[in-house]
Amino acid sequence: MTQAPRYWFAAKRYGWGWGLPLTWQGWVVYGGWFAALFGGLAALGLRRAPVPHLIFVMIMIGLLLAICYRKGEPPRWRWGD
Repeated sequence: MTQAPRYWFAAKRYGWGWGLPLTWQGWVVYGGWFAALFGGLAALGLRRAPVPHLIFVMIMIGLLLAICYRKGEPPRWRWGD
């Protein structure tokens, strides 16, 4: 018997994307991601140039999306039940 894949992130009921995690691994990803985001922003400091901050945030968002895409339910547009 083959087992159904165990997703870390559930698909949203409406729209495209993922919601809250389904497993402890997903919660660890969220916690680590937020810690890395705020730690990285703190490490960049409060300079007047916003470009390094924006680039860092865009990279972090891309990383989270890649993890959700790999470990979450397949993405597609959903209209509810």
